[in-house]
Amino acid sequence: MSELVVIAGLSGAGRSQAADSLEDLGWFVMDNLPPELIPKVAELAGGGSIERLALVVGTAHYHTEITAMIGELRSRLERVRLLFLDASTDALVRRYVATRRRHPFAEGRATLEEAVEAERAALEPVRAEADVVIDTSDLNVHELRDRIGELFRIDEGGPRMRTTVLSFGYKHGLPRDVDLVFDCRFLPNPHWVEELRPLTGLDEPVARYVLEQPVTGAFLKRLERLLALVMPFYVEEGKSYLTIAFGCTGGHHRSVAIAEEMARRLDQLGYPARVVHRDIER
Repeated sequence: MSELVVIAGLSGAGRSQAADSLEDLGWFVMDNLPPELIPKVAELAGGGSIERLALVVGTAHYHTEITAMIGELRSRLERVRLLFLDASTDALVRRYVATRRRHPFAEGRATLEEAVEAERAALEPVRAEADVVIDTSDLNVHELRDRIGELFRIDEGGPRMRTTVLSFGYKHGLPRDVDLVFDCRFLPNPHWVEELRPLTGLDEPVARYVLEQPVTGAFLKRLERLLALVMPFYVEEGKSYLTIAFGCTGGHHRSVAIAEEMARRLDQLGYPARVVHRDIER
């Protein structure tokens, strides 16, 4: 077996949909396994013809056992990744209300919100161990499938570490699934230039306005040096996914222009990056 992915996450965040997407990509998938069975299943699969195995762990009643199980797998297998599905409390409550299912942490709690937050707290150690976190709050099933495809599509010639550069607006909330966050609100804001306000950082006049500021040049120069230093160590440590986020007030101008420029510089450093502008349409 060349690769094992363990899928964990909050109830209602999309574990089953993620498993279905991996199965469509050619992975062998086993769903809702108790953690104590996973090392044995992985051992049996390793001796057979299964090359890529995805195991969905039932986190609700086994959350205290998952981190130990992941540690054991990583000590025995070369290629183990933990995928954690997350979502906002509001999104999870809406999904449970729509399906009328009982939340696994509902016992002894007065509201559905309390049950979701209890599970979130219980699974925080699992989330901290994850190689990649996907926040499904604003993703439909098709968008989640596309995200899984980008991360786990079988590509023997692909890079060892997949890098994403993300822009966002602080007024829409911090992204939940990022590794490095840089605040761009110290840069001069094109929003206050009347002819630039209706444009975005993808438009050349806005990009030029942002990138030609003296402070921007100094910031990018130092940030590029920092990333040139740390990126090889992320790869050496075996990190599979790295997301670098840039935020401004609304996610339309400064963060977009900076994200595009840093993706270009990362490509020159030998780390081609996927670029996502989370809030550009809001």
